[in-house]
Amino acid sequence: MPRQTRARIDLNALRGNFRLARELAPGTHSMAVVKADGYGHGLEAVAQALTQETDCLAVATLEEAQRIRQVGLSPEVVLLEGVHEPSDWRLVVEGRFQPVLHSLHQLEGVDCVPGNGAVPVWVKCNTGMNRLGLDAEGVETMVLRIRETPGLEVAGLMTHYACADDTADAMTGEQARRMRAISREFPGLPVSAANSAAHFHGNESHFDWTRPGIMLYGGTPLIGRRGPDLDLRPVMKLESRVIAVRTLAPGETVGYGATWTAEQPTRMGIVEIGYGDGYPRHAPNGTPVAVDGCRCELIGRVSMDMIAVSLEACPQAGVGSSVELWGETVSVDEVAQLSGTISYELLTAVSPRVPRLHESGEEA
Repeated sequence: MPRQTRARIDLNALRGNFRLARELAPGTHSMAVVKADGYGHGLEAVAQALTQETDCLAVATLEEAQRIRQVGLSPEVVLLEGVHEPSDWRLVVEGRFQPVLHSLHQLEGVDCVPGNGAVPVWVKCNTGMNRLGLDAEGVETMVLRIRETPGLEVAGLMTHYACADDTADAMTGEQARRMRAISREFPGLPVSAANSAAHFHGNESHFDWTRPGIMLYGGTPLIGRRGPDLDLRPVMKLESRVIAVRTLAPGETVGYGATWTAEQPTRMGIVEIGYGDGYPRHAPNGTPVAVDGCRCELIGRVSMDMIAVSLEACPQAGVGSSVELWGETVSVDEVAQLSGTISYELLTAVSPRVPRLHESGEEA
């Protein structure tokens, strides 16, 4: 029998999470962020599902944008990192993409853009993230250059919040204030600022276009909260099965480094998943997994292809029992917190050898 490790993707939950994002930011437009292979959920299927909800998607790279077009989808596609080489402009024109520009050097090669067809571009503003983006003076120069360039038009202004995951942090409000000051110099241009976390702030941080990302996939964007706490539905169920069972005697250890020792007779199951599949190697002893729907605990170090779990909480479990690593019973945010990371990393790290099974493509 083939290996049973797989990721089930609930596209109805994905669409439901997008609708929640819309409810949280009334009066705005939303571009659904599907970068990093749809946050590990499968770009093409995710894009197809979300084009039923919005006519604008956002990706990081040209390659991702091209994959959307290759499956026959025609929404607006925003390139969050813009162009990297002068030759990219030809691909932008061919694919009808909207690059985000953060530096004047990105205008090199734009002479290939036909003057009779406007290519919308966004201008990235640095309001405090200090990653990509232009200061107020640089924004003015960029907007002027774009307006002077045949074939280009300014689609809008964009910025990114640094601390929106902490609703008590004042920096989001300060960045929003700076963005309003910049945008006042360009009346009529829409502004995109709100990432997933900012949907849970006040309307002052939303502006005209929001960019929901991790929240679409059921992961929390907020410190100290989990997706279900925010009415977000898990989209990915990472699952496997028990392939062996043994009973450990007191004093016996498990796995590499002998990091877990049985204190009493312990029934243990071996599950066919490991860090080669994207399960976090640093998940500690006690990390929850669900065996036949019962919450059990990881014991011993995660191997490349296997993990060990205590079956003491699930006495009926045996070879062939189903195992949920995260999903409905175990939140991906819980596993991420225990592993010292965030759900973004866990979801995007699920390896290509794990099949994605996309389900509920249509509303029931």
